[in-house]
Amino acid sequence: MSDPQFLPFCRPTLEAEEIATVVESLQSGWITTGPKVLRFEEMWRERLKVPHAVALNSATAGLHVAMAGLDIGPGDEVITTSMTWPSTVNMTEVLGAKIVFADVLPGTLLIDPVDVARKLTPRTKAVVPVHYAGAPADLDALSRLVTGSGAVLIEDAAHAAGTQYKGRETGSEQHTAIFSFHPIKNITTGEGGVVTTRDDKLAERMKRMRWHGVGKDSWARYGKSATPRYEVVEPGWKYNMLDLQAGLGCEQMKKLERFNAARTTLAAHYDRLLAEVAEVQPLARPDYDHLHAWHLYVVQLDLEALAIDRDAFIGEMGKRGIGTGLHFTPVHLHAFYREKYGFKLGDLPVTEAAGECILSLPLYPLLTPEDLKRVVAAIKDVVHTHKACRVA
Repeated sequence: MSDPQFLPFCRPTLEAEEIATVVESLQSGWITTGPKVLRFEEMWRERLKVPHAVALNSATAGLHVAMAGLDIGPGDEVITTSMTWPSTVNMTEVLGAKIVFADVLPGTLLIDPVDVARKLTPRTKAVVPVHYAGAPADLDALSRLVTGSGAVLIEDAAHAAGTQYKGRETGSEQHTAIFSFHPIKNITTGEGGVVTTRDDKLAERMKRMRWHGVGKDSWARYGKSATPRYEVVEPGWKYNMLDLQAGLGCEQMKKLERFNAARTTLAAHYDRLLAEVAEVQPLARPDYDHLHAWHLYVVQLDLEALAIDRDAFIGEMGKRGIGTGLHFTPVHLHAFYREKYGFKLGDLPVTEAAGECILSLPLYPLLTPEDLKRVVAAIKDVVHTHKACRVA
């Protein structure tokens, strides 16, 4: 049994409507890709005013079909950040392209356009910024870099449902964007993702690739006026979203503004409570106009002021009944990428320094102000208990 006194790092907000739509799908007999998936895609198209939204069983699948649909492969390079979940990088690797890492900006931990410019070569096929923690990367600066270079910009928007950059919502621009609906995210389908794009050819290929490379999906094959004939146009994968998932997504989409508003209020409350804790510094916000989705509330520890490291700090929070997260261990320091590419400490100094001192605090709509006071009280207790001894 779970400890009722333990405050988990994450808990999805699932209400009566979400339960009802899953029951409805089960009772209908249509639980795989069907009308609710079509409606979920339509809701994304309507929200972002884009011609295409392709639903899949994960954002990782979305990254895979988007890059494959753009013919990214051997001989190509993809620039991204190491401060991300490995899927951003893994999909580049499995397609045979070379991964190139740009460093992040201190404070925000968003990809540094200046370092991206240094890493661009004639072999660069794509630049993949991550909208880290719900804050948007500097899309105008990145767009200027890729314009005329032969490279495309693909937005990793896994953290960014409802994020805005200079008044423009993530996924609504000319760039292809990939969203995630894992249970930790601002809205969830259990597991799932959506790719939004204005590229007609890419959208057509992604729809085929998510369903074995077949020219029509199961809904089209088994509808009232359908034919059971099918044909593989090109090899693909089985990445289709289920109606069980999409029903959840349709109900969650209706609540995105409410959920994000609650996250924003809680983040502001954290700001106030942590202002008096010098050893714990929240991430900086971008200095350009933006709307933060507050997927994560990430802080950086002043390790020189503490007698323990970040991992031990997380352990001490757990002992006090508080769940925390780590977003992320820099990908270039994972064993596979170190050994294949020879990445080492010193390659990405800002990313590496952050990777040793960041942790994510609980942030989701079900939390109360009293919960946040409890989180910060635990932080203060850990800091007080494990202060570093200063030598005069």
